[in-house]
Amino acid sequence: SGSKGLRMGMILFIVSEVMFFFAFFWAFFTSSISPVFNIGGVWPPTHIVAISPWGLPFVNTILLLSSGASVTWAHHAIIAGFKKEAMLGLNITLMFAVAFTAMQGFEYAGAPFSMSDGVYGSVFYMATGFHGFHVIIGTIFLAICTIRLYFDHFSRQHHFGFEAAAWYWHFV
Repeated sequence: SGSKGLRMGMILFIVSEVMFFFAFFWAFFTSSISPVFNIGGVWPPTHIVAISPWGLPFVNTILLLSSGASVTWAHHAIIAGFKKEAMLGLNITLMFAVAFTAMQGFEYAGAPFSMSDGVYGSVFYMATGFHGFHVIIGTIFLAICTIRLYFDHFSRQHHFGFEAAAWYWHFV
């Protein structure tokens, strides 16, 4: 009953977040599929040097996918009653999260364009910044879960706070 309400609330929260990201992707696809004349009729615009997806973005993708595996490992460890494994899985997830955030900072520092460089820059920074913000929020959620796990606030049967954080992390 109460747990069902919390679960549904978390699901609806994540669905609402999906809608935000959908809007950013819509802006990107609208601009890239049908570039207008005032940006040169091409995508990316002629004055923009795009970031290669095979550099830091690829490394960040690997970090986030790996963190999804480690948070799942932690979840299975909680269900099995293996606290040390769960702590290890969560700490690995947090290391991946911090590394992702640092790499995104390096990506921003080295980007050859800014948010004020037209639609390309604004869509890039808005979408990736919003995503990075969500990673930071998820990192905070998981750090709190790590502390709670340390103090035995989760059991094999009762760990929805962790599950909600893991759902959010998989969304991110």
